[in-house]
Amino acid sequence: MERYNPEKIEEKWQKKWEKSSLNKAEDFSKKPKKYILVEFPYPSGDGLHVGHVRSYSALDAVSRKKRMEGYNVLYPIGYDAFGLPTENYAIKTGIHPTKATEENIQIFKKQLKRLGLSFDWDREINTTDPKYYKWTQWIFLQLYKKGLAYQDEIPINWCPSCKIGLANEEVIDGKCERCKTETEQKKKKQWMLKITEYAEKLLQDIKDLDYSEKIKIQQINWIGKSEGTIIEFEIPKNESAKVFTTRADTIFGVTALVLAPEHKIIQELKEKAENKKEVEEYIKQAKKKTELERTDLEKEKTGVPLKGIYAINPINKKEIPVWIGDYVVATYGGGAVMVVPAHDKRDYEFAKKYNIEIKRVIKPKEEKQLEGQAYTDYGILVNSEKFNNLPSKKAIKEITEYLEKNNKGKKETNYHLRDWVFSRQHYWGEPIPIIHCEKCGIVPVPEKDLPVELPYVEKYKPTDTGESPLANIKEWVNTRCPKCQGPAKRETDTMPNWAGSSWYFLRYCDPHNKEEFANYEKLEYWMPVDWYNGGMEHTTLHLLYSRFWHKFLYDQKLVPTKEPYLKRRSHGMVLAPDGRKMSKSFGNVINPDEVIKGYGADSLRLYEMFMGPFEEAISWSTEGLEGCYRFLKKAWYSLKENIKKESTKEITQKLHQTIKKITEDIE
Repeated sequence: MERYNPEKIEEKWQKKWEKSSLNKAEDFSKKPKKYILVEFPYPSGDGLHVGHVRSYSALDAVSRKKRMEGYNVLYPIGYDAFGLPTENYAIKTGIHPTKATEENIQIFKKQLKRLGLSFDWDREINTTDPKYYKWTQWIFLQLYKKGLAYQDEIPINWCPSCKIGLANEEVIDGKCERCKTETEQKKKKQWMLKITEYAEKLLQDIKDLDYSEKIKIQQINWIGKSEGTIIEFEIPKNESAKVFTTRADTIFGVTALVLAPEHKIIQELKEKAENKKEVEEYIKQAKKKTELERTDLEKEKTGVPLKGIYAINPINKKEIPVWIGDYVVATYGGGAVMVVPAHDKRDYEFAKKYNIEIKRVIKPKEEKQLEGQAYTDYGILVNSEKFNNLPSKKAIKEITEYLEKNNKGKKETNYHLRDWVFSRQHYWGEPIPIIHCEKCGIVPVPEKDLPVELPYVEKYKPTDTGESPLANIKEWVNTRCPKCQGPAKRETDTMPNWAGSSWYFLRYCDPHNKEEFANYEKLEYWMPVDWYNGGMEHTTLHLLYSRFWHKFLYDQKLVPTKEPYLKRRSHGMVLAPDGRKMSKSFGNVINPDEVIKGYGADSLRLYEMFMGPFEEAISWSTEGLEGCYRFLKKAWYSLKENIKKESTKEITQKLHQTIKKITEDIE
């Protein structure tokens, strides 16, 4: 009998499937459609890892099942190929990012095909292809026209060694991901996208989507809507500071005001502080921390007083000390915090550490307040003058009205979500299609001149000025203003690696269109995505950014649905056999090529589906893999022995039971 030979069997059938166009999706088919989507990979030099295989195999099983059930299935693949990892790799190896990307895509494609995944290869896309990023630039211009893309000077993570601005995700433990130098905060002009304009829509519409509950919670928390009061604290002989709070009922318990190190009035205040040198040193140290580190609730809070500087509590006109604290950030709540130690856990710890007064102004309705900790719940007001004995919620309303009447406050809705920093001072990204003219100011590149192609440069290392390496290519930078035809300069910042992935699911519907990003009728047929799968690490930023872009395009009547994805699931990470994250530095990476060589692609895919609950992190087990291999081997020999035998009622019954069970289990 012929032995079980995975390599021979899989090669035969993979060729047959490809030849018969079995996996090709058909536009406008009479069959009902299913759009199944996996997050497209970043093609690194390391090739695919077994984590990719878990996601792709799962959705491949769903896609095959839907085809068998009579659906017209779109299951596409492409490459999210711009961004810092390839640029870092190029700087390290001396291989140009263009060449590195081409080589890496070939490796990935070969591996994906060897896995026998049923992708529609006719719809393959690559975010670094000018034919693709022409439309990324075009969407940016639509955002700009509507006032949703703008320039602003904001603090960014700055690496003094690489001389480059870094996104929060490019800073690890306060250090540059690229060179491990400590980063600092530096103000720089950046392109921003006004995602905050869509905060309420992003929040409300998620309720109706079939997303895993933990994904919904992450999105809701990141948007962070809160109803509260803006309160103005006057600082005599200086300006005032505004604070956002959801607990105006605690205002009589305010015993200090803490400002962010980059607050706009700090420069003026520190000159008058009795401890100017101490304040300057604290600000310098604060600049080395990322915003994520500074706002981490688990980290110990630090601060320094502005000695001799006091603020006035607007409700009782009492003086309170002013501090600087790095746990306060300029981009949220006015960049200032009123310290209420008796009724806020963080403030209580801060007050105990620095010996700040703790004044109780809320008492519990029933139970006695526990000593030695903050009472953070609602209750009845005490030590609050004419507002005494009011319940918290009523007091919030009445105190807010009192402050409004005296021009010291107002009711406001606030969001944790901030506008999206869209600039990068990198080489390997989509050029931002903007021209700067001394006479006309900021001028968008005319749509007919898109794409603004990324020029090929020999030197792609960061510049000494902190600008993108593109700033050094004078023949590219120097151009003519489209408005006045006078001398002008191109924007040299590039887009972040989030740009191309914010709309790629739309391009799959019509990947070869030269006239528009996608034909509206094709979008009407395919959208929305029925089932989207990816990693948990992308369930906040990528999901929010792509939902934002899609909602904007919907409002411009360019796409037919207000949401891009009906259903979202996220797979758990595949850990190394030692339970740690797979990493080259740990020497514990499992290479799918080696697994396929020893056991075949079917064994690998089968094992990844059997290894444990799909949304949980699971450690790799060679024993589990071998079990799947033995099962397939047994099935092969059983089939060979029984292929010509007549079926029986019992076997037919078992077959139907098996089909039913597998159908339900896959869903």
